[in-house]
Amino acid sequence: MWLFRRNPQGLTAQERNLLETLFKHIPRLRKLYTLRVRFKTIFDTMNKREASLALTQLCLDALDGFPDLEQFVCTYEKWQMLILNYFPEGRTSAAVEGINNKARVITKRAYGLKSADSLWTRLILDVNRAKETIVHTIAGLRELANGFRAYFSMVCS
Repeated sequence: MWLFRRNPQGLTAQERNLLETLFKHIPRLRKLYTLRVRFKTIFDTMNKREASLALTQLCLDALDGFPDLEQFVCTYEKWQMLILNYFPEGRTSAAVEGINNKARVITKRAYGLKSADSLWTRLILDVNRAKETIVHTIAGLRELANGFRAYFSMVCS
């Protein structure tokens, strides 16, 4: 299924042949593949007005060939104006959504983490900003460990 999700222009001749074999075994899949490619093309190349018309046509075509995609069409209709707001500048809230998802995963993984500070620290670490949270370097930690070793060796002797 990876070939189904990849950009058609990025496929090698062998990969295209494999995809064609898949389409021979499941003919309806070709139409779904075409819809997916059209959908991606709309978001990659069109302005807001063109995208509005193209997405409406795509939804109609999707319902004609795949009635099970009705929920997709309903979702598009519900959020149409917000979805179309993507087109003027091509900006999304993907980064914010990614951070929100990481926060949810951390909360689930922590089994009832009680402290907001701990949650924030874990979130920063997971978002690859550990250097802003960790104040000690490896060299500093080694120096600290050597200091402890020296202190305890005098006390324990």
